[in-house]
Amino acid sequence: MGTSIRIAVIADTHGRFPEALAAELRAADEIWHLGDFCNFATLAACQSAGRPFHAVAGNNDFGIDLPQTLELERGGRRFHLVHIPPRRQPACDFLLFGHTHVPCDEESDGVRRLNPGTVGKPNKGAPPSWAWLEVSDGGAVAWTLNRL
Repeated sequence: MGTSIRIAVIADTHGRFPEALAAELRAADEIWHLGDFCNFATLAACQSAGRPFHAVAGNNDFGIDLPQTLELERGGRRFHLVHIPPRRQPACDFLLFGHTHVPCDEESDGVRRLNPGTVGKPNKGAPPSWAWLEVSDGGAVAWTLNRL
């Protein structure tokens, strides 16, 4: 029987880091943040969960030294992390992005596009949210959106 990795995916915290989210992140195998921390305290709070942590810079992350994109592989699947979704589809299986503050799970040109929504600034009627991404050794992927 294969194993899986459970990844907490968050974005657009905008200076907010609710204790309810902090408790959930401690159960993650990894944490991926898709940008717009907006301050160093929120970045430190995300890192304090003590889990492997990967993050990209958002358009409001002034002075925070993070990459613009990350390419990660889990379970033989390729994940491209970015804050603002690019116009040209990158070579990957999954494109994870933030910026819109609206959750998304859609497929385009063979790439599954995922957005966990926003922790800090709900937009267009979408409530604050984040997601679990579970990836099995065999490459099966499950995406579960969670409201705050």
